Amino acid sequence: MPVHLGERSYDVLVGHGARHRLTELLPVGVRRAAVVTQAGIGVDIDPGVEHRTFTIGQGEAAKSLETVEELCRAWAAWGLTRADVVVALGGGVVTDTAGFAAAVYHRGIPVVHVSTTLLGQVDAAIGGKTGVNLPEGKNLVGAFWQPAAVLCDTEVLGGLPPREYRSGLGEMAKYRFLGAEDLLDLPLDERVARCVAIKAEVVGGDEREGGRRAILNYGHTLAHALETAGGYDLRHGEAVAIGLVFAAELALRLGRIDGDRVAEHRATVAAYDLPATVPPGADPAELIGLFARDKKAIDGITFVLDGPRGVEVVRDVPRSTIEATLAACS
Repeated sequence: MPVHLGERSYDVLVGHGARHRLTELLPVGVRRAAVVTQAGIGVDIDPGVEHRTFTIGQGEAAKSLETVEELCRAWAAWGLTRADVVVALGGGVVTDTAGFAAAVYHRGIPVVHVSTTLLGQVDAAIGGKTGVNLPEGKNLVGAFWQPAAVLCDTEVLGGLPPREYRSGLGEMAKYRFLGAEDLLDLPLDERVARCVAIKAEVVGGDEREGGRRAILNYGHTLAHALETAGGYDLRHGEAVAIGLVFAAELALRLGRIDGDRVAEHRATVAAYDLPATVPPGADPAELIGLFARDKKAIDGITFVLDGPRGVEVVRDVPRSTIEATLAACS
């Protein structure tokens, strides 16, 4: 299915064995491919052109400016040029980091994402958001750099560790409130495709997150704060699940939704076997400080919240209401 961005539109291929069609989706005329991956991914690809593999570290610690510099220097030593392509093979850490490196190397070279995790396939690999973390927060340095194509091979998801798979379900649960109400009733391929279709439609209308695209961050304000404060001991999807419940409770206190809608959020998170409470020991003051650094926080502390018009950005949320909601969700 396409992500419509005019002359920069690209295809997202979803299905069993999709990775084997990589050669069809490489930009026309590329000479070489720099394949960026991690040890232990356990997925092989053949770009069909001369290629070399560049391995980055594990976990969120690998999403750093240091890793980007290492990649760019290694590519320069190999002689990578704008006539070549980066192929990001892995989950969100790989596609975020390799995508950002591709965006800044030679001021931008093509990148194709071959996503190997459920979280990546329904979210991270699509839409052109790339970036790395700082000690002060998650994804604070990055660029919008759209891929030339994305391949979501559902065949490889069967090899994911259970916790990694559940992490992807956290992102999938988010789409329940963005228009995908029937996901649990669909086969896996169709579930992934439905999430991709929703994200593609939103990105096509707001590529650089000037407005509506921010709804894709539903549940993420608390999620990113929990990840940063906890040193990434929570998986991203686990943190998003907690963030969804928190956002619903916050919306209830602001009079935007009723208790039945909150119960719907809790039931959705429970159906995916995901956590719903803020971890013990989390410091509310630290979390609120991290909320203020969120990229959406232009005019006071900002959240994406459900309401009578659906999910939307809500600015300048009172600190006292946030504190009460954190206490209720702990």
